[in-house]
Amino acid sequence: MEPYAIIEESDFPIIWIRFTGNKSTDQNFQTYLDQTKSCYRFKKPLAIIFDASNAVIPSLSHQKMQADWLRENKELMTTYCTGTAYVIPNPAIRVLLNVIFSFQKQPVPYKIFENVLEAKAWVQVLVLK
Repeated sequence: MEPYAIIEESDFPIIWIRFTGNKSTDQNFQTYLDQTKSCYRFKKPLAIIFDASNAVIPSLSHQKMQADWLRENKELMTTYCTGTAYVIPNPAIRVLLNVIFSFQKQPVPYKIFENVLEAKAWVQVLVLK
């Protein structure tokens, strides 16, 4: 199975989620959602950078899965996630993010950036609060 995203925790409390450019499948998308939830296992404040530089648009059913995940994990996110930064150079992916958030609102502060340096600077301020 080709991963939909790679999650890196070596900068904890900053979590990096980098989309690989692989097409979403039921299996790899569910793995991505499960691994994202696992980032909260320490029950400590964190911030997440979603690097969508190489992202491909997931299927509509996977977009709904993402929206459901946000709804189901809202309390976990509001308790521990200080914010999420999205690195999205592709305008189509920015539209997709708005579609997902129309299904389910993002429950924590977020901001969209065109590059990773700006995104990292923003989340560093969040995790130092």
